[in-house]
Amino acid sequence: MYIDSHCHLDRLDLSKHDNSLTNILDDARDRGVHKMLCVGIDFNLYPGMLEAIADQQDVYASVGVHPCHVVESPWDEGFVRQAVASNDRVVALGETGLDFYYTADTKEQQMESFANHLKLGSELDLPVIIHTRDAREETLQVMAEHSNPKSAGVMHCFTETHEMAMRSIEMGFMVSFSGIITFKNAADLREVVKAVPMESLLIETDSPYLAPIPYRGKPNQPGYVAEVAACVAELKGISVEEVAERTADNFHRLFKRAG
Repeated sequence: MYIDSHCHLDRLDLSKHDNSLTNILDDARDRGVHKMLCVGIDFNLYPGMLEAIADQQDVYASVGVHPCHVVESPWDEGFVRQAVASNDRVVALGETGLDFYYTADTKEQQMESFANHLKLGSELDLPVIIHTRDAREETLQVMAEHSNPKSAGVMHCFTETHEMAMRSIEMGFMVSFSGIITFKNAADLREVVKAVPMESLLIETDSPYLAPIPYRGKPNQPGYVAEVAACVAELKGISVEEVAERTADNFHRLFKRAG
């Protein structure tokens, strides 16, 4: 049974699914997906995200601000505390992190927001979901200064180097891989998958983005995490059942509130 450790269900286009999120999630369940984590990116969008998943009892949530949204959604500690206290399906903070590819002009705001997520995650014993792009050393620096290895978090949709993966693992973080590992031009990333220990590895879709082969170019959905698992299994030389079991164990060890 698979767990999609990172998806954006409120961003899915439901027009081809009778405008029903349940239809998409039932397809995922039929493919063996039994839990999903719907990840927040903006405090303004958070209430709508919770509403979208309210009836889906196998879907958990996170609350946080994506680095590309720090202007329209500045850090609000009171909002985060209330979100965590009021809903036991909130199992993590984020996604947060640094993105200097799209929004380098907000570098200082991003770094402050990122640090605040990590500090509050440490206090509340909640893992933090991290996005990083074109900000490798700065991301590691903020993690080193403010993360707590007891709660730590996950480097989501990992596309960085072997060195960054290992340094993150040393700080207690897990590394999550998406459908990108199935792409033809991702040979270097597949070598990172081989190097990451299974006890530190998660799988995800990042739906509706980054659909794996053979669905590349189409909207992604949680059921396609099976393709990510199959690729990991092939790279590791183990069964897909073992990948499913061990990544599910890792998910529950990291996201303790997910039960």
